[in-house]
Amino acid sequence: MQSRRLTRIDLAVSQVAMRERFADFTRRQALAGLGGVSALALLPACARSQARPGSSAIAGLDADAALDAIAYRMLAHEPGRATGLGVDTGEYAAWRATFGTPGEEGRSDYATTLKDLVAEARAFPKEGLTSDQQIGFEVVDTAFSKALEGMAMPYGDVAVGSWRNAPYVVIQNVGGYLDLPRFFGSTQPLKTSEDVGPYMDRLAEVPAILDGERDRIRSARGMGLVPPAFLLDKAIAQMEASLAQASDSYAGPLAASGISGAAGAAAQAERIIAGGILPALERQLAELRRQRAEAKDNAGMWAQPMGEEYYGWAVGASTTTTLTPDEIHRQGLAELDELHARMDPILKDIGYTKGSVGERMQALSADPRYRFAEGDPGRKEIFDFINDRVDWIKAQMPRAFNRLVDPPLEVRRLPLAEEPGAPGAYGGAGSKDGSIPGRFWINLRTTDLHRKYDLADLTFHESIPGHVWEGEFSNRLPLIRSILAFNAFSEGWALYAEQLADELGAYDEFKVGRLGYLQSLAFRACRLVVDTGLHSKRWTREQGRQFFVERNGSKAEEVASEVDRYCSWPGQACGYKIGHSEIVRQRARAQAELGSAYDFKAFNTAVILGGNAPLNVVANTVSRYIAKAKA
Repeated sequence: MQSRRLTRIDLAVSQVAMRERFADFTRRQALAGLGGVSALALLPACARSQARPGSSAIAGLDADAALDAIAYRMLAHEPGRATGLGVDTGEYAAWRATFGTPGEEGRSDYATTLKDLVAEARAFPKEGLTSDQQIGFEVVDTAFSKALEGMAMPYGDVAVGSWRNAPYVVIQNVGGYLDLPRFFGSTQPLKTSEDVGPYMDRLAEVPAILDGERDRIRSARGMGLVPPAFLLDKAIAQMEASLAQASDSYAGPLAASGISGAAGAAAQAERIIAGGILPALERQLAELRRQRAEAKDNAGMWAQPMGEEYYGWAVGASTTTTLTPDEIHRQGLAELDELHARMDPILKDIGYTKGSVGERMQALSADPRYRFAEGDPGRKEIFDFINDRVDWIKAQMPRAFNRLVDPPLEVRRLPLAEEPGAPGAYGGAGSKDGSIPGRFWINLRTTDLHRKYDLADLTFHESIPGHVWEGEFSNRLPLIRSILAFNAFSEGWALYAEQLADELGAYDEFKVGRLGYLQSLAFRACRLVVDTGLHSKRWTREQGRQFFVERNGSKAEEVASEVDRYCSWPGQACGYKIGHSEIVRQRARAQAELGSAYDFKAFNTAVILGGNAPLNVVANTVSRYIAKAKA
């Protein structure tokens, strides 16, 4: 559901005119003027004609072909994403050699395409469509309309059909200085000699991408948007590390590939790095340092120009609901109390009887029995632990689903330069064609980030039956459904995956592990409170950290990066528990309406086959499951 819709997108508004009018922006004007959009909105010249179609471009096609056409017209602006999906082949093979054209032309063209596609999707005849086709058009409308609202804001990065919306284009966990090394190291193909040329073509584009980002953050500074000082401190340190590691990041994959022609290309890459990439990074770094001289420590969007409007949009984009920040804050407090009531008897049963749940969980965290060794020995323990839990949960999947997949999965440590600003872990599916495996990225800057009672739960969340498992099902849907993801479903499903693991017996012989699972859910309830506290209720960074530590017993080392992440990704943290609670609510509805006809495996299968969708569309999927089970 959406709280508002665009009525006009004025693509002619220039950055200069926007800055002059900025002080006079009202909420309506903000939504009517396009002021810069996603840094990913990069249009490959070879696909410009595709991205500027006539208004009837999908008219006359059958529904499946129309949805595919929508997908490719979108990907024309994000060829890097096409590579990640494994669909930059055949007539789209040229996309593999470009990130596209950075700058205002590419971004404006992306917005034009999205506006056209929304209109075409709404006008497409819906009579006789299958439920899957109907969902396809619904998710296009929702994802693109919400993206257009974000693009109408005067600053920030908009993730089209994805999760990372950020007001700050370059910060401790956002920006090409982080994303591009990971892309070249794990996504850009380097398997045969034919891959060397596209690799080098894309590498040559990196300086322009970085300079485009620098222009955008400089422009935002001119509007009064300066990130919090503590985020800039992290970003500056990480960018300095990126400068030092640039050779390994950009030439290293070539040198390590061993394919014909790679050695000579690596030497050329070093020249591109020295003459283009390093100077561009230095220019970004200089701009960040200028911003640091102006920065304050206010953590939330309330302190930024148009911050209330931006946060309202970000919360709606993250949760796919019309919930207000106040409503989300209250829901978080209520769910936290309910979860702590479930944790209390377990803590008492294992001997922790005194103090609040948070205080007792802090004491449990200090217990050496549940800590991993320090340094590389502990890192090996962590990898062994994760692999063991993956093997166990894979064997349980026939008990939870009527349809199974076997996703390729790699467990990898986060790049060192990314670790200081990154969460404890993240994961996702591989490419649609299977050439890139699903990955569970684990942050190992210190082994103290993890405990033996909470790492199993994290594994189920990020891999199976969480993100990697769900993503494998999404990859088997039509292309547009594989592309468009909704934070509330993605993260809500991953939390539901944690619940499934518990229901399948993951902690039957390990009570402390169930505490870790419940603390994980409580942690996400805390996120509802802290994210809204920071951005709507004027909490300080320290207030956010202390709420986690004192109320939930969370590890101080973990929540330090967590709270900073909420400051740079406003609203994103609200999607997890909102999504999980809605899936659980829908399950309770199915159980109540079906009684003895309810089937655990059939419900789980119906939801995951329904695909990644806004929460109201998930409810429609469950309604169809109920109707079929009654028939």
